[in-house]
Amino acid sequence: MEITERRDDEIRDAKESANIDTIKSQYVTDSFSDERYSRELKDGLHPLRYKFAIWYTRRTPGVRSQTSYEDNIKKIVEFSTVEGFWASYCHLARSSLLPNPTDLHFFKDGIRPLWEDGANCNGGKWIIRFSKVVSARFWEDLLLALVGDQLDDAENICGAVLSVRINEDIISVWNRNASDHQAVMGLRDSIKRHLKLPHAYVMEYKPHDASLRDNSSYRNTWRG
Repeated sequence: MEITERRDDEIRDAKESANIDTIKSQYVTDSFSDERYSRELKDGLHPLRYKFAIWYTRRTPGVRSQTSYEDNIKKIVEFSTVEGFWASYCHLARSSLLPNPTDLHFFKDGIRPLWEDGANCNGGKWIIRFSKVVSARFWEDLLLALVGDQLDDAENICGAVLSVRINEDIISVWNRNASDHQAVMGLRDSIKRHLKLPHAYVMEYKPHDASLRDNSSYRNTWRG
């Protein structure tokens, strides 16, 4: 299935005008590549603190081997500016149009969306389950927070995943260190705050080494 489709120019322009200033206000330059930062400013663009990549996985139902999973992960776009983010995001199909099971991975450049990746292997993820009616809104809010560097302890965040399933959509935020309890709980609170998450929603956490042991992403979690 083609995962990108052009949205109306009016929708794109409205989203950009409403949110671009929020992202601009979060610039942090201390960890920029000086060369990239200077080049993008010279080009009249607005550089982000981190470069990101979006990956896509269309998994075959019933097939769960690690080899098949890695083979199915496809990087579809990279960006490092506000303009690049909106050009990419506004051409992605909405979650309601994606087949089941599908995963969209939104990760910092250089980090593969795999439990075994060097940036992920000692970490874990916060998990939130949403009805399909509201998942797209919370996913967009989370991406704006990541791109805008709004979540606390951003250096320890690896990325986020939207998992489209039959009866629900699952959003997860991956961090580098599952053993740092204070940082893990701080990330939970930051996610709740920025998403304005209603109290009825339960957040679950699972270290990646536990996922490797039971070969599952969302079973056997603990509630935060």
